Amino acid sequence: MSDSPGENAQPPVVVWAVSPGDPPFRMVQVHGNIVGTARNMADVIVLARRAGVKNVDLEDPAVVRWVKGGMYTWDF
Repeated sequence: MSDSPGENAQPPVVVWAVSPGDPPFRMVQVHGNIVGTARNMADVIVLARRAGVKNVDLEDPAVVRWVKGGMYTWDF
């Protein structure tokens, strides 16, 4: 067991499961607040940067948590 702060911390960006829409979308949460909807990976980056995340590495689980589908899941 480690005493490192942040070892079990939530990543700053959470991208929620695909929601129905035309086109389908995913809600984006940054630091616990919903900041908007994304229809693709570029939208996630824009929303995260606007909310203050400087280095948005979509492949880094310490930065982004993808819920019910990875970064390539944008449809049902």
